[in-house]
Amino acid sequence: MEIDIEAILKTFLAESEEDFGKMEESLLALEADPENQELLDAIFRGAHTLKGNAGSLGFPKVAGFAHVFEELLQRFRTRTVPVTQARITLLLHAVDALRQMIPEAIAGAKELQAAHVNLLHQLADGNSTAKNDPALAAPIKQSEPRRLFGRRQEDVQAWIERTDTVRVDIGKLDGMLNLAGEIVVAHGRLRQVLASAARQNSEPFEAHAQLERLSSELQEQILKVRMVPVGPIFRRYLRTIRDLAQASGKAARLSLQGEDVEIDLSMAEHLKDPLTHMIRNAVDHGIEDPEVRRAQGKDPTGLITLRAFHEGASIVIQTIDDGAGLNRERIAARVRAMGTAADPNSLPDQELYKYIFEPGFTTAEMITDLSGRGVGMDVVKRHIEALHGAITVDSRQGQDTTITVRLPLTLAIIEGFAVGVGTESYILPLHCVRECLAMPNDERGNDDACGVINLRGVPVPYLRLRHWYDLPGTPPARESVVVIEENGMQAGLAVDQLYGPHQTVIKPLGAQLKNIPGIAGSAILGSGRVALIVNIGTLLRDAALSRTAERNGVLAPIMNSGIGS
Repeated sequence: MEIDIEAILKTFLAESEEDFGKMEESLLALEADPENQELLDAIFRGAHTLKGNAGSLGFPKVAGFAHVFEELLQRFRTRTVPVTQARITLLLHAVDALRQMIPEAIAGAKELQAAHVNLLHQLADGNSTAKNDPALAAPIKQSEPRRLFGRRQEDVQAWIERTDTVRVDIGKLDGMLNLAGEIVVAHGRLRQVLASAARQNSEPFEAHAQLERLSSELQEQILKVRMVPVGPIFRRYLRTIRDLAQASGKAARLSLQGEDVEIDLSMAEHLKDPLTHMIRNAVDHGIEDPEVRRAQGKDPTGLITLRAFHEGASIVIQTIDDGAGLNRERIAARVRAMGTAADPNSLPDQELYKYIFEPGFTTAEMITDLSGRGVGMDVVKRHIEALHGAITVDSRQGQDTTITVRLPLTLAIIEGFAVGVGTESYILPLHCVRECLAMPNDERGNDDACGVINLRGVPVPYLRLRHWYDLPGTPPARESVVVIEENGMQAGLAVDQLYGPHQTVIKPLGAQLKNIPGIAGSAILGSGRVALIVNIGTLLRDAALSRTAERNGVLAPIMNSGIGS
């Protein structure tokens, strides 16, 4: 029987990464509860399994390192040496080293890096047997560097990045298989009734309705398979917060809420960077030094909470810290110095705090390893906008700061509102659409790129999509305005036609179209035409900064009020 060694190695990589995550969590828990024998046993089993797998696959260096790791854990279990913060830090560094060693070994590395050898000796300190283990002292004997199935060693990381896997409940797969079978039967029935449509006029419509129902159910099942709990994403920050707090001389712990809430798999990967920036800011800017917290009557150890929950058709993710809160005076002074608002002190808190997401914004008085360079929160905002989401900040000075991110449940399907401009079609996210109205008489007939309409006594700026996307032709005699709302503020988009609500599968843009401003993807309409999906926040932000907006001066209020931020 032929063995698929590449599949075996991919499984080894995926399972090892899972084990490393569990080992990190258990080590952090052990640090807080050094006498917990169950935690020690769980970490030991993970190290033992890793050692066995590495040895059986022909990676003696990795197996040898794991053996020394395992030996130190055994000394914890027998109480030969005590569990200390320094030794937990050492073991966490060892987990990091193993994460590097495995792909290096697969790519053909003959021996350990010098840093890993040094770490090995620290792990083996006092264990002469491990120090003298010949499997660790001598390099692997090979005549030439190994190549992973023809791949160069320097290319193996790209291969490893494609090994992401997800475990799917067998019941979900069975449901998909049953629905797929029913759809095949429905297709056969539809062919038969269409052939005899002249005699039985109603059956084609009934068969078609059945096929649509089954297709919808299959789509729903596939979406469920794509959903994964946020718990594993959240738990990776247990280690992050510990390391950041130690590096800054602070004490902090992480609390997790809503770990069972599910999110689209593709979205989960894109959340890692924004959450990392938010956590770093919470530690650096939010959590005070232990002595300061103690003097204020707070627990010397700061608390950072990652929370997830559903709200309507969105998933909400919050980072909450019980630190110093945002310094309104310092933020206002920085906004004034940047020249982005004439009188920032007069702005409500929500309006003022939106400026922390501007590029280059920082209130740090000095640059540190964690912050001070004016990058971070602007990156967070752009990542969230790319996921078709929104971000807001609430803070109570001296008490806490909450950053709230609202995201669609999935990036695979969009509930949209289809509109037409000239011969082109566009889809607006339905959750942003508030109402549609005819262009007022006083705005008809002009061909301006933008303007202002009176909506029941409220001035609402609008933008003509025809001008923004530089489409040929002139506006029709009767235009429509779609009123959209984001972050509590309203704006309008002038279009030629209203096609109505439309659920569609999102298709990525090709390389030639990916840089079109304000476009998030594409979709295929029932007619077979391709429609572009509008990213409302990005569109309005870019429009407010465009030359057209500067010349007309009517979209600036959109930008200043926070739409698209």
